[in-house]
Amino acid sequence: MDHRPLLPRRGFLQQSGAALAALAGVGLAGAQTASGFESARAEGKKPSFRLALASYTLREFPLSQALEMTKRLGLKHICLKSFHLPLDASPEQINEAKKLVADAGIDLYAGGVITMTNEQEVVQAFDYARQAGMRIIVASPHPPILPLVEKKVQETSIAVAIHNHGPGDKFFPTPESVYERVKGLDPRIGLCMDIGHTARIGADPIADARRFADRLLDVHMKDIDVASPAGKCVECGRGVLDLPGFLRALIDIGYGGMVSFEYEKDPNDPLPGLAESVGYVRGVLDTLLGIHDRSIQLG
Repeated sequence: MDHRPLLPRRGFLQQSGAALAALAGVGLAGAQTASGFESARAEGKKPSFRLALASYTLREFPLSQALEMTKRLGLKHICLKSFHLPLDASPEQINEAKKLVADAGIDLYAGGVITMTNEQEVVQAFDYARQAGMRIIVASPHPPILPLVEKKVQETSIAVAIHNHGPGDKFFPTPESVYERVKGLDPRIGLCMDIGHTARIGADPIADARRFADRLLDVHMKDIDVASPAGKCVECGRGVLDLPGFLRALIDIGYGGMVSFEYEKDPNDPLPGLAESVGYVRGVLDTLLGIHDRSIQLG
């Protein structure tokens, strides 16, 4: 594991040329990162995506507390896992959770990851998402039910982003495995790229973001300590992933979805590491873009 000093805060990243050199020297494609900073600045591109939270991060906390923590981080969009809104919740319970999220000033854009193995689970997932006002289902479907998933997408206009789970996922281990299954389906069926699992199986998150840009609907943002099946989640900036290069790729392809933090470490005390991760990514984005214009809203 690379134990270089963390560069978490936007001010430090903007002030120091040494920060660029440090960031350029690490990651799966670190040699490209310095040029990434320069090209993003030179081209004047601005991100179309927003930063969000995958609520699995806060799985040990009730919804009300999870929303307070999300607000403290300055994140305004959330994907709820069933820990916070059970799949079998009644319409009244869904409405109550929906109101809690709205009252917190947070956008309930998605739910998941939701497993779909049969027709009943597909119907339940879409009813759940529609009642909650979600625009995306982050899903782990079994391939034989994809025709039904496509039918429900066309009926409801709710998109489905299939999550790649890396080693151990016999259906969708890589972004490419998702792409090959969905490329002939409705374009609202695509990929939720988990960049940690992508690297754990030996694929390149940066290259795959570019290759599968037309089906990239959602992103799970994290860092890992080693790019192998044994890799574990660490604070963003402390691991081996080339996060500056990945964020540059999202800007280059005009990705317009959410970049949701999924911090799997420290489930009983996630806020320090999660805040560090959010600060690091915001700092990298500020540095990539040379941002001084606060009209650009990433949260």
